[in-house]
Amino acid sequence: MTETLKLLTLLGVCAVVQSSYAAEITGKVKLSGTPPPEVPIPLDANCTKVQPKAITTRHYIVGQDSGLGNVFVWIKEGVGKKYDPPTTAAVLDQVGCEYTPYMQGMQTGQKLTILNSDPFLHNVNCMPVNNKGFNLAQVTKGQSTVKVFDKPEVFVKFKCDVHPWMFAYVGVVDHPFFCVTDKDGNFKIANLPAGKYTLEAYHLKAGKKTEEITVADGDKKEVSFTLAVPAPK
Repeated sequence: MTETLKLLTLLGVCAVVQSSYAAEITGKVKLSGTPPPEVPIPLDANCTKVQPKAITTRHYIVGQDSGLGNVFVWIKEGVGKKYDPPTTAAVLDQVGCEYTPYMQGMQTGQKLTILNSDPFLHNVNCMPVNNKGFNLAQVTKGQSTVKVFDKPEVFVKFKCDVHPWMFAYVGVVDHPFFCVTDKDGNFKIANLPAGKYTLEAYHLKAGKKTEEITVADGDKKEVSFTLAVPAPK
């Protein structure tokens, strides 16, 4: 191999490494205060047949070390590049008379497959503010519908008019830098390009907080948030 070819090969490898050497944000969202007890949900006859366990509301999921689940963590400001949506669809399932997942994120332009895994009627009532809403019936098990949201919106709300305790929420953003905390409040956002950003943690009941961050290529940064149970009105 000539010296010139060796140099070109080395430069090519370095370029590949550098282009994939983006930052990673990890952290934890904690809850301060004692949340109110979750409310038991009385199921109807159909739901009792497919839901073997007692279910409750899902307002606060609090895990180890006061970690708060179902928090949407995303880059709210600073992403200047346009990103194509993923080719894989996000999925919102109706199973055991609950929406699964309760909270998720997706990109604008990405397909959302709405699935009925229960053997009876569910009604999907989507109530966005920025996007076009819809209200449709899914009658049989395995029935699915595909929808797309064209505009960012945090959050798009779903409910079932047949089973009024069924809710789900989708954070729709125009880039891939988002996640939902696990049951212990942990999160990770990977492949973030170098830059200055506003990172937000948003919970439906405990509110939201933002943090200004700056990352360089290859950074592994930890960011923590503490959200509080609102005072009784």
